[in-house]
Amino acid sequence: MYRDNTLIPTEAIRLAALGRLMEGSVDYSELTNEVRHFVSSVIGPSLDMLTPSLELIRLEGLAQSVSQLSRGQETNIGITEEGREIFRTLMTSNVRAPVNDVSKLVIALKMRFLYLLDSDDRAEQITMLHCMYESELVRLEKLKSLHIKGRFADWLGFEMAQLQARLVWFKEQNS
Repeated sequence: MYRDNTLIPTEAIRLAALGRLMEGSVDYSELTNEVRHFVSSVIGPSLDMLTPSLELIRLEGLAQSVSQLSRGQETNIGITEEGREIFRTLMTSNVRAPVNDVSKLVIALKMRFLYLLDSDDRAEQITMLHCMYESELVRLEKLKSLHIKGRFADWLGFEMAQLQARLVWFKEQNS
């Protein structure tokens, strides 16, 4: 993690894998395909981030073999108790603003696996994301107040409208 308790890219991949394993054991090749598909759908292809992170979860004891179908076939892997603890740590991390590709991936993963957290942690994450979007909106409002005109002002207005819609959505989630 970075000093501000936000995830580095490989930890985002780890969160994707551990979150999927929190849902139940799965064939290793299925896990890699699911993680690769999710990451690619959110931020585009990034094979350099995927393979090392997924291999490490087994080596670090965060996942283990739970069954082997037969000789030569894939092994199902499941999450360990330590993996569950790391999952919670990753899920309750901060999100770095302004939102970039990694932050976007982390937010998508938090929303994907939010239901796996207890109610207090869920509410805290929703509040944290709401606050992050509020600060993003303030930052863009300050930028727009510099008497910016033309297409850039239009684009800023579009970005701000998206942030306002997100704020409304997150506020409804905490109700």
